Amino acid sequence: MATQAKRPRVAGPVDGGDPDPVACFLSWCRRVGLELSPKVAVSRQGTVAGYGMVARESVQAGELLFVVPRAALLSQHTCSIRGLLERERVALQSQSGWVPLLLALLHELQAPASRWRPYFALWPELGRLEHPMFCFQEPLEEEEDEKEPNSPVMVPAADILNHLANHNANLEYSANCLRMVATQPIPKGHEIFNTYGQMANWQLIHMYGFVEPYPDNTDDTADIQMVTVREAALQGTKTEAERLLVYERWDFLCKLEMVGEEGAFVIGREEVLTEEELTTTLKVLCMPAEEFRELKDQDGGGDDKREEGSLTITNIPKLKASWRQLLQNSVLLTLQTYATDLKTDQGLLSNKEVYAKLSWREQQALQVRYGQKMILHQLLELTS
Repeated sequence: MATQAKRPRVAGPVDGGDPDPVACFLSWCRRVGLELSPKVAVSRQGTVAGYGMVARESVQAGELLFVVPRAALLSQHTCSIRGLLERERVALQSQSGWVPLLLALLHELQAPASRWRPYFALWPELGRLEHPMFCFQEPLEEEEDEKEPNSPVMVPAADILNHLANHNANLEYSANCLRMVATQPIPKGHEIFNTYGQMANWQLIHMYGFVEPYPDNTDDTADIQMVTVREAALQGTKTEAERLLVYERWDFLCKLEMVGEEGAFVIGREEVLTEEELTTTLKVLCMPAEEFRELKDQDGGGDDKREEGSLTITNIPKLKASWRQLLQNSVLLTLQTYATDLKTDQGLLSNKEVYAKLSWREQQALQVRYGQKMILHQLLELTS
């Protein structure tokens, strides 16, 4: 994974007298009961970006890397202005739940006596920080699905870990603490990676400023705009009556809330993330006119039999020929929207001298579009 350093190098005292931030942070960890395994270390050496965590010794899958007591978490419920935030809870509501956490963090950053000050020493961008803030959101239990999502929290030590789609550690939640556990063997000297979530490269570059070069990001995706599928369907018409019927089918899909003018079908490396929407769209646009009339008369509630497993990547060749043709034409139209073709991008990536002359922004953009094109070309092959 290639990225710019997340944090500036610290050599000796900072702010005219503060101790080394890593030593200060580790001392604070001991005081608050945040226990790091002797097999791991916070380091700049051997990491992909700035500070990270590396294995001092070989670690086996299932081994505990560190434990964070809940009292050490920074959230709207643990900060020194938690009473105020609770009183203003309604006014501070937001879809992401970030507003109370941001206020808590900004207050603690400016409070001279904040108990998290040694933690902030590793965050030069928020006050002295140079990397995007990363928080964690505890998942709901199955029986809690109807509840509001849990509020995001800052988890000291866990947010030091860099991201990798094929990560080798995972955060586990319990009543009294959070535990970072190895999910696969980690050789001595190798970096320990967590995940920022299942994120495509365009999301990673937008939120965190880096991408994972192909084929490392197994969570990468490519979009096919919904209106592109409509355009592909219109290209297959020969008469005005057929064109009008495509628009009628599209309006019907809009009524079912399966498509929209601004929406996109999301294709992953191994699955279609918008499977229901794409399945329904292909079905409605490709079904015989008489069958569509019957479906429309039933207001979409007639034959709701699902094409089971039809849009897993490996099963795409088994789709009906008309579905595959429409999907293939949609992919071809999508590929035409890129300024360069796959072969050109492959040439840039394979020529190290030329690639090195690109700006950092150009390199990242190349990696993003190359990953997307590889997914689209895979889909092209599967629909042939």
